[in-house]
Amino acid sequence: MQRRSFVMLVASAGLLAETPVLLAAGTRSVVVQPLGPGSTTPAASVGGSLSALYDVDVRVAKVEPLPAAALYPARGRYRAEKLLERLTALHESAFRVLGVTASDISTTKGNVFDWGVLGLASLDGRACVLSSFRCRRSARDSRHAAERLGKTAVHELGHTFGLEHCPTRGCLMHDGEGTVLTTDAERDLCSTCRGKLAARGFLRASARSPWA
Repeated sequence: MQRRSFVMLVASAGLLAETPVLLAAGTRSVVVQPLGPGSTTPAASVGGSLSALYDVDVRVAKVEPLPAAALYPARGRYRAEKLLERLTALHESAFRVLGVTASDISTTKGNVFDWGVLGLASLDGRACVLSSFRCRRSARDSRHAAERLGKTAVHELGHTFGLEHCPTRGCLMHDGEGTVLTTDAERDLCSTCRGKLAARGFLRASARSPWA
């Protein structure tokens, strides 16, 4: 089972950071944090997608290991909410932090403890995480998988800017409805979501979707 994302309503608290990113006050920098083996390339690929639409600066940090405490051994997946805790702790001074892993991730949804997801975000929080694992499913090629990941990155970061799931088909904030295939029909942020982002100062003045 999977869905585009299961949004956390409260930001997770983390442990003390070992290597925080120090940023000047007011700097709107998104730190993209690769997590674990095979995460460096997908992490590097999402920056252009984010900066095309959002008024932020993007930097990619050095790869960090996946925290052992986040592993759910029964399924070999990593608990997304625990990854958010780690990301928040690693980058206490960052405006936003977006983790990227090649491993499968999951969270709890309703009565389902281990619900596989493409990503997870804290609504109006500082952290989000996404996985390239499900983006590769039934993908035509690596470029197609990278496109899906880029759309997921825009979606998850949008949640941290206060955007909830959008009912408009084709909007990048539309709910995944249980399958990665919905990303293939998404092309841009709808006018409503763009308006909300603009009002909050997060929409780039020259915002143009790479997939429109």
